[in-house]
Amino acid sequence: MPLPTLGILGGGQLGRMTALAAARLGVPVRVLADAETGTGLPFSGVTVADWADPAVLREWAAGCDAVTVESEWAPADRLREVSDVPIRPGVETLVAVRHKGRQRARFSQAGLPQPDHVWARSLEAAREAVDRFGAAVLKQFEGSYDGYGNATCRTPEDVEVAWASLAAEDGLLVEAFVDFEAEAAVTVARRADGTAVVYPAVRSEHRDHRLHAATVPAGFADATEEAARRVALDTIAALDATGVATVELFVTGAGDVLVNEVAPRPHNTAHLTIDASHTSQFENHVRAVLGLPLGDPGLRVEAAVMVNVLGQREGDADPGLEAALAVPGASVHLYGKEAVRPRRKMGHVTVTAPSAGLARDRAEAAAAAVRL
Repeated sequence: MPLPTLGILGGGQLGRMTALAAARLGVPVRVLADAETGTGLPFSGVTVADWADPAVLREWAAGCDAVTVESEWAPADRLREVSDVPIRPGVETLVAVRHKGRQRARFSQAGLPQPDHVWARSLEAAREAVDRFGAAVLKQFEGSYDGYGNATCRTPEDVEVAWASLAAEDGLLVEAFVDFEAEAAVTVARRADGTAVVYPAVRSEHRDHRLHAATVPAGFADATEEAARRVALDTIAALDATGVATVELFVTGAGDVLVNEVAPRPHNTAHLTIDASHTSQFENHVRAVLGLPLGDPGLRVEAAVMVNVLGQREGDADPGLEAALAVPGASVHLYGKEAVRPRRKMGHVTVTAPSAGLARDRAEAAAAAVRL
């Protein structure tokens, strides 16, 4: 019996790495991308077309046994209108996650720990919330990512400026500023029947609102690690997500964990699982979407650190790899993007080592040595 064909809506780096994991298993892949950036060039079975066109979606999906998405913004709801192919993680899950107000409401219904927040439907309501919280983060409901669509506010003037650029017809989200000790992320792989495995918590570090580095083991107390993994599993179950999803968390000085946001797909913080885990997030995503047995999410190394490689200039990509590849324990992952832009994610470097400190030093050196 032939292996099922996996469809991937989206042709960026997450789709690329998912396709690579599927190829390792011998699973045929069909990719539908709305633009070609270079990430899909190594693969056959890539269609570049208008993925909002019902005819394009129908024809493409006809060759798939199951479909997953590279991001929550992929047109899964349009696909459901023209095809009965199973869509993972599920359109309802994607609709809930896309809108930060609906996402928070789902968390509240499930009783999950999260920051104080207000769905502000007017400028005055936003002002009142910020005044009550003292400091708050205002978030655009849809389309915000990597620090875009967010603003930290402490004064009425801050709120007015943020409201003008972030508010939609239904307002925006106001979240109390969390004085966290650390940021963490926990990735869960979950099948449609509810079977799930949970990866170790990752300590994440952001610079300019973008992920810079991810470290495992995270170095949290056992109780905090256990709480983070339990909350992540409960969060993904509350969203009824199928496939891999990552829960981003705040860790307070008391060791409590609060849900920040959810990504219902493979996530940047778990890229290090390719080199550090028995089964990468991408392989477990393929397994979960197709209903196959899930792989071991545990570490097969003592420590690992991933550092993102961002663009530093405008122009064509022309990477130099010699110095980076000479760093002991370094694995360089470039995404094949043809054009470089400042702050654009062009790849990542993961280093495995006997300690997190050594892995971090080497990962920083290797990432800095990738010339783009």
